[in-house]
Amino acid sequence: MDIPRIFTISESEHRIHNPFTPEKYATLGRVLRMKPGSRILDLGSGSGEMLCTWARDYGITGTGIDMSPLFTAQAKLRAQTLGVSDHVHFIHNDAAGYVADEKCDVAACVGATWIAGGVAGTMALLARSLKSGGIMLIGEPYWRQVPATEEIALSCGVSSIADFLTLPELVASFDEQGYDLVEMVLADQEGWDRYEAAKWMTLRHWMEENPDDDFAHEVRAELTLAPKRHVTYTREYVGWGVFALMPR
Repeated sequence: MDIPRIFTISESEHRIHNPFTPEKYATLGRVLRMKPGSRILDLGSGSGEMLCTWARDYGITGTGIDMSPLFTAQAKLRAQTLGVSDHVHFIHNDAAGYVADEKCDVAACVGATWIAGGVAGTMALLARSLKSGGIMLIGEPYWRQVPATEEIALSCGVSSIADFLTLPELVASFDEQGYDLVEMVLADQEGWDRYEAAKWMTLRHWMEENPDDDFAHEVRAELTLAPKRHVTYTREYVGWGVFALMPR
């Protein structure tokens, strides 16, 4: 069980696997007004930065589930480094269908709503682990500007314009599903730059260290394309944010 190899390679040096910066995660933790001991479930927890830093800064406890063995190992190491291994636990598993044994104060899926077929399915999954009065976190892309053609959408790395909503449409969809949007923190272009540009150096170093690997041609193709794709399309067209929701 693992994610595609190109992501494992390109994001192997990332602590955060989305366009959020550490400052954005600190802001999100602060605005959620969590109390020490708050229990969090994070589906698609990546390298564990959200849970680990929140355990350090806000005294939460939590469990993260991720299908990448590398990222799960990095999350456990990060917990040890920050001295919070007794507060947060990371499991290498498929987050699709995962329901917590004990209801949580916060149930999150930050940037991996594909685990349940999209936003609506992921919200339904998270609801099964959420306490009454708890907060659900959804991290999701949206169109900053809608591409004029499907070709432009493909260049943004999606299969269709229909893959994303605009920000107003996304917010309206939460209301339609019976949830109040109670907070949100949005990524900015600097966050996109840090997320995307950091991959390029990692890819280059990997190529230098693995010149005879059969996968090297795919890494070369990605390194050639990725900077142009980012500055021409992703940076201009795609937004990203984390939305805090409470069921009515």
